[in-house]
Amino acid sequence: MRRYLTLALFSLLAFPAVAEEPVQTAPPEQDGMEVLFNGENLDGWDGDPRLWSVRDGVIHGETTPDQAAKGNTFLIWKDPVDDFELRLSFRCNATNNSGVQYRSQRVTEGKRATNDWVLRGYQHEIRNEENFPNVPCFIYDEKGTRGRICMVGEKAVWTEDGKQVIGEPLINQEEFKDLMKVDDWNDIVIVAKGNHIRHYLNGRLVLDFTDKHPTKALTDGVIGLQLHAGKPMWTEFKNIRVRSL
Repeated sequence: MRRYLTLALFSLLAFPAVAEEPVQTAPPEQDGMEVLFNGENLDGWDGDPRLWSVRDGVIHGETTPDQAAKGNTFLIWKDPVDDFELRLSFRCNATNNSGVQYRSQRVTEGKRATNDWVLRGYQHEIRNEENFPNVPCFIYDEKGTRGRICMVGEKAVWTEDGKQVIGEPLINQEEFKDLMKVDDWNDIVIVAKGNHIRHYLNGRLVLDFTDKHPTKALTDGVIGLQLHAGKPMWTEFKNIRVRSL
């Protein structure tokens, strides 16, 4: 018996249990949030009037075969932001994808200026899907060169030498399916402070990104809501508010 106890103690000391990382939740909402959508009209926003409207108290963007988007197009908030906390809710259909643009610049010249509402910068992907990797919340480099900068579940750092993923995934496929509400409203929180960016979906941290690239990291710019070119689609947003950090 003593021999077995000694072996068991040795096993615990040599191979200690690995503690799982605790689930990280969104910070509680603070007082002083600025409401960006009044639920009645698009005051303060600039976008293609053929495609954007207010329906039943929410922002509704839609493309159809007769009213198509010439390139990706955005509904753009009037004021730029730098360090911020942005909260909103979204829903969309699954025929195409949308996005929430931030720290972005308007593109007004060259071949990429396919319409009057083109943006370049960080994009929080919006999708009505739950299967990795094509899910909402990853960071896309809209009109940039880095593509899908940081995927859902990753804690990553991007330097001049490229991206490095650190540690264990923040969320796995099974957990994401439980978290994501397909065909329903989902809540997102984006926190950007300095070069550190975090995305939360329905209260849970799903992405943690630090951009240390010397020339491609973005520090400020405008917020925008996307309608993607291609297949007809619709997307909706509500409860949009922001707080400067």
